[in-house]
Formats: sequence, structure tokens, C-alpha cells
Amino acid sequence: MTTPICDFVKKYACGDSLRLHMPGHKGKSFLGAEPRDITEVEGADVLYMSNGIIAESQNNASTLFCTKKTLYSTEGSSLCIRAMIQLVALAAREKGEPAKILAARNAHKSFMSGLALLDVDVEWLYPEKQDNLISCKISAEYLDGYLSQMTKKPTAVYLTSPDYLGNTSDICEIARICHKNGILLMVDNAHGAYLRFLPEDKHPITLGADVCCDSAHKTLPVLTGGAYLHISECAPHVICDMAEHAMTLFASTSPSYLILQSLDMANLYLSHDYKKNISELSKKLDDLKKKLCDKGFEVVGDEKLKLTISPKSYGYTGDEIAEILKKDGIVCEMSDSDFVVMMLTPEISDGDIDRLYSALAGIERREAITDKAPIPSATERVLSVRDAMLSASAEIAIENVLGEVLASASVSCPPAVPILIAGERIDENAIECFRYYGIDKVRVVR
Repeated sequence: MTTPICDFVKKYACGDSLRLHMPGHKGKSFLGAEPRDITEVEGADVLYMSNGIIAESQNNASTLFCTKKTLYSTEGSSLCIRAMIQLVALAAREKGEPAKILAARNAHKSFMSGLALLDVDVEWLYPEKQDNLISCKISAEYLDGYLSQMTKKPTAVYLTSPDYLGNTSDICEIARICHKNGILLMVDNAHGAYLRFLPEDKHPITLGADVCCDSAHKTLPVLTGGAYLHISECAPHVICDMAEHAMTLFASTSPSYLILQSLDMANLYLSHDYKKNISELSKKLDDLKKKLCDKGFEVVGDEKLKLTISPKSYGYTGDEIAEILKKDGIVCEMSDSDFVVMMLTPEISDGDIDRLYSALAGIERREAITDKAPIPSATERVLSVRDAMLSASAEIAIENVLGEVLASASVSCPPAVPILIAGERIDENAIECFRYYGIDKVRVVR
């Protein structure tokens, strides 16, 4: 597997060129990475207009992921999500229809901004049974029944799988149902780039999704911001033909060549022993999860490389568990009152896994905490996402927002799953959720 971007930049960095171009550091070391931090000089190709080293590298990635086309993002999956919305809108326009997306309610907040910027209509898909804010478990059977009752079918279905807690959807069967109904399937696979390389390939593109995004940096050895937009062989031609243009609508014209090199080098890494390493690690993590369950911890989710514990039955909040682990030098991905999330990769050693188990096993069990998280409920939609997010707004304390219309997602990342969607009226249940998750101010339409 070639690494054309890395090879070019290494040669350039080792030369003695007088850099009368951006960036302003001119290749002089301040942090140490500057010699390899270049811009689109001659020979470096141009992202989204590539016909040289970037094109070659993206083709390598496309081969590894078995896609019709794979494009790089140096601005995370957020860029790819917005591009996916635009591509679905173009597919709808080709059919002479307005675009409409049926989206699982736990979509990332970047999905909201994409809807607002592109003025695409959305219908929210709630699960049959919801037990927390972050997950939205949609079964294939439930989706089939929901679609059968819609008088006008959507252009696409949008799912987040895996979600932040490590729950995965039956993408294969959901894709079959979508395609039976003439509907595209979009998947936010930000947490699942590695799924392609499991012993049983579980990547959304393999399972039938038309388009999906992967945050390479979340689970692969890629610098923060590195991501992929993947397009299936079965996707409509307009999606493949317009993919670069869709990315340029939202992307910076100054992509990070450090991140591009990282994505380029990942191709070489993935083409060697990665499948073997993933297989071995997933077995070790299965064993770790079993030992923790035997100890009395409640482990949730079925994602192979994520360990999510719901510790209230053990007598602790997620934040308390995370703080205990932090004192042992173990830093978790995310915690709140209900969950603590840890992400592992082959870069975690056997000794690291043993250290994690010892730290968790050493926590003394206490009386169970019985309170449960409030669940957001469907509420009145007053404005479109676009009209709400682009309106003048004011930040108001939650004590004074009952009946107001939300103007933007008031949620941090992680997990970046909004409690209410912009344009919806704030009710008592929403205020209870805001309080529970530590949100004391929200932005409302003026």
C-alpha cells in the first residue's frame, strides 16, 4: 500500500526550499510538527479537486473500505454529515421531489446545522422504547411499520450506528427495508471506522448503506479531525458525481496536511496486521466485559471496541466512576450521571487492560442508586430547524424558558445529542432534562 501524501511531504520537508507560502511558521519548529505542515504547493494536490497524490491516497482508502468512492475530511465527521445531507437533497432533486429525511432522534448536533444551512425537511423517528437520551434503538421491523404508514416516503433514512454508548443497529436489514421502499440509507458511523476490519465485516457500506461517514480519529491511529466520507457502489450516480462539490460547500480551503498525512499513513497501517490485531483485541474485551459483569457491573452496548458501564446498579454515578479511575491515571471518554464510556483500540496493551480491570474491580459495591434519567418527549414543532437556528435569539436561564422556542442545540460534545431540536417548544419535560444534564441556560428564538 502506497503512502503518496506522506512521501511527498517528507521529501519537501527534507529539502531546502525557501517557503514563501503559507503557513506563517515557514517550516520552523515551534511545536515540532511544522516542517511537515504545508499548504497546497505545487505537487501537493488539492483536496476535493484532486488528480495527484491525494487522489491516489483516497483511492487506496476506497480499496480498503470497498467503496465506490472515499473522500478525506480534515474537519471530522461533522463536515461529512453536512455533505451527506446535500447529496441526499441532490438525489431528491433529480427525482423532482423536495428532500425529506427520516432521522433517528439521537442525531449529532452537526446534523441539525446541516439541515438549517441546506433547508432540508426532517421527520424525527423516536424508538418504540427509550431509556436514555443518547440512544435511539430503531429495529428493522419498527422502521418497516413506520414507513408503511407514511403517506409520502422520505428521500432517506438517517441513523447513528454505533451510538455514543456502543449500541449498533441492524444495518443490513434496515438497508433492505429502505431499498425496498426506494429510500436511501445514510449512516453516521463516526464511532465505527474499524468495523470494516472485524473478522465479520460490520461496516455500514458493506451492510448496504448508500452513504456514511467515519471519524477515523475516533478509533484508528489518525490525528484528531481525520474522517472519511464513504459512498457505496449502489448509491445513485449523482451522489458519487457531486461528492467533492458537496464537501467544498462546508470545508475549509486550507486543509491540514498533517491530518492528510495521518489518513494516508493509516492506509498502510490498515493494510498490514490490523485485522489480526482487531480480532485479538475484541476477544480480550469480550473477556473483560464478562469479568466485569461477573463482578456485578452492568455493561451496556454491543460495540466491540467500546466499554460502557451503567454503574447506578453498582451504587455509583458514571461521573463518580470516572473520577475514581482518573485518580488511578485512567481517563475515560465520557461520563454523566448514568454512564461511563471507555474507548479501546489495538494501541491499548494487555497490561493496560489488566490495569483497567484492577481499577474497576477494586471499587467497593454500594447500595444501588434507583433514580432514573428523565426522557425527552415529542413536543410541538413551531418552526423549521432552519428558521429557528437562523433567527435572532437570546440566551435565557431555564427557569424562564417554559413555552419558548429553542433556537439552537444546548449540548456539549460529547455526546452532542440535543435534548430538544431547534424550532421545538420547550415544555416542562425538556426543562427537567436540561436540569438533569446540567444545562442552566438555553438559546431561544426572540
